[in-house]
Amino acid sequence: MDLSLPLDQLRNSSRYVTFLTDPHVHVLQERFLLSGGCTLFSKKKRYGNAFSQIKASHGFIKPRPMMKPENLSEETISKVTEIGDSVSGISAQIEKLVFHKRYHEALDFFELLECGVDCQLDSSTYDSLITACIGLRSIRGVKRVHNHMVTSALVLDQYLWNRVLLMHVKCRMMLDARSIFDDMPERNSVSWNTMVGGLVDLGDYLEAFRLFFMMWEENSAADSRIFATMIRASSGLEVMSLGQQLHCCALKMGEGDNRFISCALIDMYSKCGSIEDAQFVFDMMPEKTTIGWNTIIAGYALHGYSEEALCMYYDMRDAGVKMDHFTFSIVIRVCTRLASPEHAKQAHAGLVRHGFGLDIVANTALVDFYMKWGRIEDARNVFEGMPQKNVISWNALIGGYGNHGRGIEAVKLFERMIREGMMPNHVTFLAVLSACSYSGLSDDGWEIFESMSRDYKVKPRAMHYACMIELLGREGFLDEAFALIRDAPFRPTINMWAALLTACRVHKNFELGKFAAEKLYGMEPEKLSNYVMLLNIYNSAGKQDEAAAVVQTLKRKGLGIKPACTWIEIKKQPHVFLSGDKCHAQTKEIYEKVDELMLEISKYGYVTEGETLLPDVDEQEQKLPHYHSEKLAIAFGLISTSSSTSLQLVQSHRICNDCHNAIKLIAMITKREIVVRDASRFHRFKNHMCSCGDYCSSLQCMLTNL
Repeated sequence: MDLSLPLDQLRNSSRYVTFLTDPHVHVLQERFLLSGGCTLFSKKKRYGNAFSQIKASHGFIKPRPMMKPENLSEETISKVTEIGDSVSGISAQIEKLVFHKRYHEALDFFELLECGVDCQLDSSTYDSLITACIGLRSIRGVKRVHNHMVTSALVLDQYLWNRVLLMHVKCRMMLDARSIFDDMPERNSVSWNTMVGGLVDLGDYLEAFRLFFMMWEENSAADSRIFATMIRASSGLEVMSLGQQLHCCALKMGEGDNRFISCALIDMYSKCGSIEDAQFVFDMMPEKTTIGWNTIIAGYALHGYSEEALCMYYDMRDAGVKMDHFTFSIVIRVCTRLASPEHAKQAHAGLVRHGFGLDIVANTALVDFYMKWGRIEDARNVFEGMPQKNVISWNALIGGYGNHGRGIEAVKLFERMIREGMMPNHVTFLAVLSACSYSGLSDDGWEIFESMSRDYKVKPRAMHYACMIELLGREGFLDEAFALIRDAPFRPTINMWAALLTACRVHKNFELGKFAAEKLYGMEPEKLSNYVMLLNIYNSAGKQDEAAAVVQTLKRKGLGIKPACTWIEIKKQPHVFLSGDKCHAQTKEIYEKVDELMLEISKYGYVTEGETLLPDVDEQEQKLPHYHSEKLAIAFGLISTSSSTSLQLVQSHRICNDCHNAIKLIAMITKREIVVRDASRFHRFKNHMCSCGDYCSSLQCMLTNL
């Protein structure tokens, strides 16, 4: 890990080049020197303010005019009389209300003081009012309190200056905050941390770095908090080299063991794609805190290293580190990806045991897990038991019902959400429109789609249009689907054309399918599934010459399908299968079970779909459909579990038509529930039915399992 890169070597990063070439950033030198005491800049003083062009006045947002005494109602006057004529009585009441977090009432009492003439408040009352404004995120309250402080000619000490600055930053009034910051007679580390941290929280990373460099030029004695904040800014800019230099500077200043800096570095390296460096920083922490563990686990999960994330979770447990609700939320999401119900059950139990059974974030993750893996009643029980629900909780449940083909329930939940006063967002509409699409609820889908901008002021996005195109395509209204693409208020996206192409394949519309495929080629010329879809259309239409041309294009581009694999977890151990796989210790029993299942379902009309789409598939490969990875995993699951156990599988490709039809019959004859997560969506097989409505198995057998 190189921790001493000069700044001029960072100019290959386009985002950082923009930063360096900004004409206002004249405090930067040619190189970011990190040797000999971490000198970043010369100590030559500047004579201009790099931010003078954005300096805001205190009147940026005018406060509400104060009430005149003659306009006071009798009720207000009596209220003042009850408390007493002394300002100290009202001040004490305000402080007491804020202490008990009754912020609205505290500001109401402050309104009484605003009506008075020449009333003076002490610093403790202003401090309480600032707390109330921050707690309510009230811009109006901020302007009222600040205006009262200015008009009363209060002399602010350093603490109160910082509190006023924090009040503006927390309420995202950054122009006014900048003006206050510039007017401060003296700034300490709290002042700089507050201002820089506010910029980073708002995502204005370049501005944060400018201010950081200004701070360094005035006073190079930065503390650990400012370094942690700037490392977060490096992560936001996605410039790992800059984060490395901050890391080096922190080490040279003796802050290498600081837990806040370490956690920020783990997060930065993870988000910048270097999980190895993140692990290195974590290993070097002298005391591994809960936040440190959470950050490294989340880093592994972010990069798809789900098994490693789960192992880190168990290491954390074995180390005796206290877990919080974020720990369990991350692990439950990892279990969702791994199709690991046993590990999820343990995480759920740990969540309750550690006192987070009512936590909204963790319970939402549980709803999502149980829904995706077919345990609908468990998901509903968790949801109904939540004392508070946010829009994400509703989205998880609505989307879950939709994924399992229960569109009517999803629409009813959406209507209940509206009745209970929860405002839907664009994800809510995506979930309910997808549910309508999967279940063929065209009337409900159109009504909800049209209500988005009309009733809820949510502008439909491309993903919502894609849902409507799929909904029209399912019903066979291909011309209407194409018209929706053509008349969209933005350039059609890949998902929109892909939805139309899928519908054309299902309904065998050769010409329109070819047109959609050509559009996809132009947008994603190297994506294999576009060629595969067109190949299916050509073969279904008997266009052998055109199909052969697609095959030649695939060969010329060097595109090939990776072997499909399926994994299933039995007794907390994952088992992975490839098509025709004979590496498992129980291969003989598995193949015997597959043959038994194929013989049994053939009595119900099952016939292997052995049609080959590629001309170079030999006779041995044509026998593979019996032993596709899905069938092998299911056979192993059946012989390894009790008859009442449902099976959860993960498939790396889209499930093929042959396996889709076979699994429906296997679920019926074994009386098992089988849930398969493929590359497209979740399929819940039960009683000879699939939650997808037999619409999503879009690739042919031989092609997906070569």
